[in-house]
Amino acid sequence: MSTPGLAMVEATPSAALRPYVTRLCAYREHYGSPVTRSEAVVPGAVLILAFGTPMEVGGERVTAFTGGLGDRFTVTRVLGPAEGVEVVLTPFGARRLYGLPMRHLTNLTVPVEDLLGPWADLAVGRLAETPSWRERLALVDRLLLARIQEGPELGPELPWAWARLLESGGRLSPSSLAESLGWSHRHLVARFQDQIGLPPKTAARVIRFGRALRLLRSGTAIARVATECGFYDQAHMNREFRMLGDTTPGQIHPRRAGARRAS
Repeated sequence: MSTPGLAMVEATPSAALRPYVTRLCAYREHYGSPVTRSEAVVPGAVLILAFGTPMEVGGERVTAFTGGLGDRFTVTRVLGPAEGVEVVLTPFGARRLYGLPMRHLTNLTVPVEDLLGPWADLAVGRLAETPSWRERLALVDRLLLARIQEGPELGPELPWAWARLLESGGRLSPSSLAESLGWSHRHLVARFQDQIGLPPKTAARVIRFGRALRLLRSGTAIARVATECGFYDQAHMNREFRMLGDTTPGQIHPRRAGARRAS
């Protein structure tokens, strides 16, 4: 896939890595002038293993960086040519990779070396020495799997709860999850903060937003998306889109040729 100034190649994570990684994408970007973007939240932790010109993320200048899940969009500014591999980790992949409670990374941008030490420099250096994008993706797959498997073991309860939330499109209530697990609400929130970095209600909002984005991009009518995704009304959906993605449903939904923009 390519657009002016940006080229990307994606790969499916290996079977052993799929519980921990949902996206692997090699990329290169080079624009004629700095480019500012609003990056919407995703139900995962983004890891950028890049080299080249540093970019601004949330006001900080970084090259290879990561962070936890968030409940607000992030402003990035591409300042010059750069390339590397973007990884989207599941919350549990991030928890095992970084080895610390995910609440410490919520809404943060952190240089990779601050969390992974020499491993980060080794990974980025080997990527820079690997000219083939497919080989870069395979290399990151191997490096991540080995590192994650060295991380702390996690119980099955939170991955189960997360999977149920994803299947429901974020519509499953925290009380329902707690009841199914035989936990108190307080214990559920504490476990979510440790392994996911967001309380269950906020995690559900992020998942619901992601589902709404997919439906809108597929051409589903805005009113139907609001109903299917469980927003109170279109005004509620608009507020969520502005907070989580710095956009509106109308900006996402594809308009027919010749159709007038709604006022």
